[in-house]
Amino acid sequence: MPLDKEAREERALHRFGTDEPICICCEESDWRCLELHHLAGKDYAEDVAIVCRNCHRKLSDAQYDHLDPAADAVSQLEIIGRFLMGLADLFELLLERLRDYGAYLINLGREHAEPIT
Repeated sequence: MPLDKEAREERALHRFGTDEPICICCEESDWRCLELHHLAGKDYAEDVAIVCRNCHRKLSDAQYDHLDPAADAVSQLEIIGRFLMGLADLFELLLERLRDYGAYLINLGREHAEPIT
């Protein structure tokens, strides 16, 4: 028997580890649209971030541009390197958002300008 919506939501929230999950890139908050992204790649580490499906696809695609895995056993240094590259991919998505917020605040400040004394 399929899980009802409430049970599916409860299961998802448990997986996310929070009752209020949100995409750290775009602020999507519908639990049905959110996923866990392995920052270093799922084969390398368990560190995850909550992202929406669209942002997840962008981040996962960026991982294809990372260096190919070593032929032999993976070292701790390679895992750390892949984690850092995954963070860099995440920061690239966040930079766009930060620029939008910055421009919004500048325009808002101009609309409600008070002289600095």
